[in-house]
Amino acid sequence: MHKDSDVKTTKNKPKVPCPTCGKKLIWSTDNPWRPFCSERCRLIDLGEWLTENMRIPDKDQLPPEAEPDDEF
Repeated sequence: MHKDSDVKTTKNKPKVPCPTCGKKLIWSTDNPWRPFCSERCRLIDLGEWLTENMRIPDKDQLPPEAEPDDEF
């Protein structure tokens, strides 16, 4: 059974989508897989990075319109 204080603190915490499956979850330090909803989603994401299906593009790989302007 929940205490009243537990319910109040849960209502005040923001809900965020899991980066892998999109399931809404409460952003809390109680979630050991944060920002993911589960260990499964965390491992799926890790696998995507390790197989290089996801990567941060090199500056040379950016399309010309996406390169930052040197002039401000």
